[in-house]
Amino acid sequence: MRRGNGSLSSYCHLFRLAAVMSWGCLLPALSVAELQQLGEAEMSEIDGAGVGLVLDNFTFSHGTDRPDSAGNQSRIFKISGIKSTDGEDVDITVNHLYIAGANTNYGEDLTQVNLGRLLNPWRIDVVDGNDIGIANKAVLEFAAPSKIASTEGFDCMGGSALAGSGTCSSRPASDDWVGERTDIGMQMNVTVGDDRSANLNIHAKSAVIDGSYLRLWGDDQRQQMAGQFKLNFYSPELSINACAQDGLVCGSRITMSDFALELAIGNSLQPVFFDVDGTGNFVLEVDAIRAPGAGQIAANGMRAGSNGQAWAFYEDYYGNPEFRSNLSIGNFSVGDRDFGAARVQGMLIQHLKIQTKDLAP
Repeated sequence: MRRGNGSLSSYCHLFRLAAVMSWGCLLPALSVAELQQLGEAEMSEIDGAGVGLVLDNFTFSHGTDRPDSAGNQSRIFKISGIKSTDGEDVDITVNHLYIAGANTNYGEDLTQVNLGRLLNPWRIDVVDGNDIGIANKAVLEFAAPSKIASTEGFDCMGGSALAGSGTCSSRPASDDWVGERTDIGMQMNVTVGDDRSANLNIHAKSAVIDGSYLRLWGDDQRQQMAGQFKLNFYSPELSINACAQDGLVCGSRITMSDFALELAIGNSLQPVFFDVDGTGNFVLEVDAIRAPGAGQIAANGMRAGSNGQAWAFYEDYYGNPEFRSNLSIGNFSVGDRDFGAARVQGMLIQHLKIQTKDLAP
């Protein structure tokens, strides 16, 4: 084991402030190396502070709404306390929720999956805002495994992708490897008064969210929490269908193959703000972009004849692909009918405001 450079042995020892945790670390009997004190020269080489998380052989499955042999329904998850516009109680019941490995047959045959890799874990970190375009701020970051060079990574969509085929770090499952891509699914229904809806089923196969993150910091001008949210979601198949409450009769399945969502809400120039108003309702807002100050842009939009600082500001804002959102669906089908491909490319959120409301009478 090397010291002072943050490397990890196969038994996941923790050395740097940027620690990496794995469930394998719960078995200390496997550790055969001792921790050693770092000298001043070695300590000076440490360049990060945070926590990395890796979960090996992971499976999560939340039960069902069907009573057990004693008639109990203790394993359900409900969201209650909501009222309809008519004053009736609204309950949202999650009957089944699972996170597992590939080929689960829509949650019927759960397998194991690895979440993160020791070389590219999930991260909780405090980063220097100056490094990511947020001047003079300490930024709290929650991040999925990052994307890597296409010469080393895997195709984000391919369930059998080979190394060097794409930019995702998470590997597909193989005959001798569990893989880091998850089958995710949920079954839920909504009850309004005495009226209980059919079960709604949502499933994603071999899903990858590499490159996703949530960044949070304090905004001095608005005195609010500000942030950036980036969600990358790739799945060879995302499907939705509705079934009767007993699960025996189901409607046509809506299937979106080769589903790729790259959603950007807020950025370094135009963050998203979080607030609670005077009535206790939650407010999420992407405000209009703040002007860079004095400076004119030429009528033809070219740099020549424009204020250099103002031109560079708008060029960064409108030309940065990280600020844009994209949606791509390889094929959209309902039952046995295909409707072809769909694509939304380069969407920029310039203003957005979402505010919850109390619908109770």
